[in-house]
Amino acid sequence: MIVEFTKMHGLGNDFVVVDMISQHAHFRTEQIKKLADRRMGIGFDQMLLVEPPSKPDMDFKYRIFNADGSEVEQCGNGARCFAVFVREQGLTDKSVIKVETCNADIELTIQEDGRVRVDMGEPVLEPAQIPFEADQQASTYSLAVEEAYYELSAVSMGNPHGVMLVDDVATANVEELGPQLEKHTRFPNKANIGFMEVVHARFIKLRVFERGAGETLACGTGACAAVVAGIERGLLESPVEVKLPGGNLIIEWAGRGHNLIMVGPAATVFKGQVRI
Repeated sequence: MIVEFTKMHGLGNDFVVVDMISQHAHFRTEQIKKLADRRMGIGFDQMLLVEPPSKPDMDFKYRIFNADGSEVEQCGNGARCFAVFVREQGLTDKSVIKVETCNADIELTIQEDGRVRVDMGEPVLEPAQIPFEADQQASTYSLAVEEAYYELSAVSMGNPHGVMLVDDVATANVEELGPQLEKHTRFPNKANIGFMEVVHARFIKLRVFERGAGETLACGTGACAAVVAGIERGLLESPVEVKLPGGNLIIEWAGRGHNLIMVGPAATVFKGQVRI
């Protein structure tokens, strides 16, 4: 069958977005992996599916699949693309859009300047809920990798993150440490790993090795997790500008008990059709 799709990106973190409301299809894991291939397929970090909601107070349901075909819980850059997509497709004319994900509900607001404001909900710091294996909650944890130890903060933004402080993101050992920490046994569901350089209290640089996708040009939930980790450690003050390889995001968080807000752009690249 022929399926229509839209290629989009949020700061270079790229997606194929599929309207599953006006058309019907089923994507198997192997099909997603083939479509994600940047030489033999369309090429993307994640596939986003727009579905009808299962809750009466939600506008849409949002499903996310990594390039390896695995389904994940949340994607901040994808959420911004999702908001722009449903407006461009004529699926809604709302400026404030309520979206259901597999483990949380989020609210997306399309601003007059075209950027999208995402209410990401409250970050989760309790280890068992991230999930992360620890006897008690702490601002940092020591993880053993081979014969070395690394200090990480553990945060969930609907998906698990480890955040490590580095002196310089340009020289951080992302390629080697990223996959080792992603699959560390203390992260039972694996994790996205952020490498954060604090420039000053309201500005950081960040690289993220994403679970199931590798290093990407941007990671919205990774930016959120890094800011939470920095504020919890007393290194940052809200709002924080996060410089990622693909561009910048603004993250606002007033501390525990408050929802986290992310603001950033989303762009449509092209539309196409694919046979599956």
